[in-house]
Amino acid sequence: MSVHPTAIIEEGVQLGAGCTIHPHAIIKRGTVLGDGVAVHPFAVVGGDPNFLKFDAATVSGVRIGAGTVIREHASINRSIYAGKDTVVGARCYLMANAHVGHDCTVGDDVVLATNIMLGGHTDVGSFTFFGGGAGAHQFCRIGEGVMIAGLARITQDLAPFLLVAERNEVSGLNLVGLKRRGVAREAIGELKDCYRAVFAGGDPRKLAAARLAAGVRSAEARRFLEFFAGGKRGFARPDAALAGPADDSA
Repeated sequence: MSVHPTAIIEEGVQLGAGCTIHPHAIIKRGTVLGDGVAVHPFAVVGGDPNFLKFDAATVSGVRIGAGTVIREHASINRSIYAGKDTVVGARCYLMANAHVGHDCTVGDDVVLATNIMLGGHTDVGSFTFFGGGAGAHQFCRIGEGVMIAGLARITQDLAPFLLVAERNEVSGLNLVGLKRRGVAREAIGELKDCYRAVFAGGDPRKLAAARLAAGVRSAEARRFLEFFAGGKRGFARPDAALAGPADDSA
């Protein structure tokens, strides 16, 4: 473990084995860091939430998974609820100035590029990538394996494995990401079929997904369809002309 003498670590913080706390990093009470977490200069982990009615006496915290890197000036706010935590998973990479709002849940292997903004209560699935300057509205759900372009504005739920840009603009499936993760060709083909059926089949998305769920074989297609059973913000969807993924080479 390496802790620079200028870092500020408040009472009660738990540091896992092999953590690296760089100069001037600030880690607030209630924070738990897994093994091998790195916190770079001027990052603030566990700071009070941006919530006007918050009572600073509330006992809450932040949990960071093993191997996650938190770069310069990034901020991760603690929960607004007593006994609850904001959660960032393992092996994530939060670049400079990334912000994770209170009560967010970020999965494993997520990349938040520079100047990312996650509003409170945002749920981000594993293996998702946010391009620089993108923002997500509070209470949005973002499924696993989503690729979000830089400067995108996310105000609706994003189903797993999508490509998204601009304001909730869906352009297809993240086929490159799926291939890099070693997802089987058969599973990718089934995902394409489900994508078309949900977004271009004519039925309401929740109804179409529920009808398809019982018949799919791959875990990836099942997770894609099950995503539509929840949420309150509506689902981002492609324009009619983009309802079928442009790349059918997988």
